[in-house]
Parts: sequence; structure tokens; C-alpha cells
Amino acid sequence: MAIVVGTPDDLDQVVGVLREWQAEGAPMQLHPGDVGWYRRFGARTGAVRTWSRGGRVLAVGLLDGPTLLRLTAAPDVWQDDELARRMSEDITEPDRGVLPAGEVAVESPVGLLLEDHLSEAGWTAGEPWTPLRRDLTDPVEDPGVRIEVVGPERVAERVAVHRSAFDGSTFSEEAWLLMAAGVAYADARCLVAYDGDDAVAAVTVWSAGPGRPGLLEPMGVHRDHRGHGHGKAITVAAAAALRELGSSSAIVCTPSANVGAVATYRSAGFRPLTEVRDQVRSSST
Repeated sequence: MAIVVGTPDDLDQVVGVLREWQAEGAPMQLHPGDVGWYRRFGARTGAVRTWSRGGRVLAVGLLDGPTLLRLTAAPDVWQDDELARRMSEDITEPDRGVLPAGEVAVESPVGLLLEDHLSEAGWTAGEPWTPLRRDLTDPVEDPGVRIEVVGPERVAERVAVHRSAFDGSTFSEEAWLLMAAGVAYADARCLVAYDGDDAVAAVTVWSAGPGRPGLLEPMGVHRDHRGHGHGKAITVAAAAALRELGSSSAIVCTPSANVGAVATYRSAGFRPLTEVRDQVRSSST
């Protein structure tokens, strides 16, 4: 039966599939929270690709910008050679409509056979990223600051922290409302940390369902309030929120070069795992 690549009719379908694929102990992979965070751009599905066989979705990719494809596959087909070959062809050939010509990158979980096929096609390792994990079996300590769950009345503060934390961000109150309207947000929370009356840090956490890893995406500290432990506090609060949602662990991934972020997550009880790298095709390949 032929493998078909396409664009799904709605994001909710993709979120449901990705939830089923998350498992404790699995390598870092595309999470339903990644699609939930993308939902801030609206319900359009143009950045999502699926590979299906016989009506069953085997793999899902999310274009995180025009030149980066983040993807994963159903656990039982990670070593499916037919799927890996078809995905490699679709990703490598620009006329297939997955990635454009020139320099592009693919993020996939360690152990996916696709990696071998891309390597054979001349793709090379990109910058290192550090995945981190905190087990949520035991109760999480108090973060030591006031934490509020974001509802419509706190959206402006949540947006202001994010825009201050991430240079060039276009995140807005409208984008938050679009994100919160998605099915993934039913199992998510936005949190804001306060120092007195000042909103100083924010995070969004995404559950994949009870007994599965939950994701932090994104976390940031207001530029005027850095260096006071607020990153650690909001990260501890994020872990506590995911535990309340039933998550088995809290996971996050950050560029290894961002030593400050790695240190913050470690201070909040997250354990760094083996570094991972995207696969990159240079413009001359």
C-alpha cells in the first residue's frame, strides 16, 4: 500500500495522533505542545505534513519556519525502511513541497531510520541541543514566588513578559487567544511569576495526557528582572503544573550554546540528557 504525504484537514487531528506517540523514556520528539504553540498563528494547517499508509498516519512534520522541519513517527515504524525512504525523498526534493531548496534543517528523534537516509543524501549534523527532563513521581517543591495561572484577565501581562524575554517576538494577545482556542490547550497552562506587582517570568506547559511526558514551551524571563532566580522559580512552577495535569515527567530542549538556559533548568531539578543535533543540508549540497 502506497505511502501518501499530505496536509491534514485540521490541527486537532494531528494533536490527537501525537499524544498517542508520546511515551516515558522515549527520545525527545515532536510533542502535541509544539503544535499547540504553533496554534498561535491560527487554525491553518499549511505548516504541517503527514505521511500516511492505508489511512493511518505514520509520521507528522511541523515546519517551524520556512527552513526547519520538526518531525516524529509512530513508535512501531521508526525502523520502517519504506517510510524512511519516502520521507527522505519528500524532504530532500524541493518540488515535493515539504522543504525549499537551499540550506534547510530537519529535527527528528534519535533512532528514526530517516536519519540514515538523510546522511546518505549528504546531510550533516547541525548545532547541538540539550534535552532536559525532570521526573514528576514525587511532589514538586514550592517555587518561592507568587504564581498565577493565565486567563483572559492576565493575557496582557503574559504577552508583555514573552515579548520582553524574546527579542523580535510578535506574540500578541490575539495570538494567545488563538492558541488557547486549540484542542491542545485543553491540557495546557500558561503561568506567570510575580515579584510584588511586577510580572517577571512566564511559561506555557503542555500535557500529552496522564502518564506521558509534558512539555515546557516556551519559558522566558522579563529582561528587566533577570538574575534574580525567576527563571528557576517559573520552571519549578511549570513542573508542578504538569504533575497536577498527570504528566509523568517534564521535558524541555534548549540550544547547548545557551548555557544560561541549561543552568536554569538544572537548578530547577531538570537532568540534562545526551545532546542531540538537527540534520542540515547546506546550500551547496
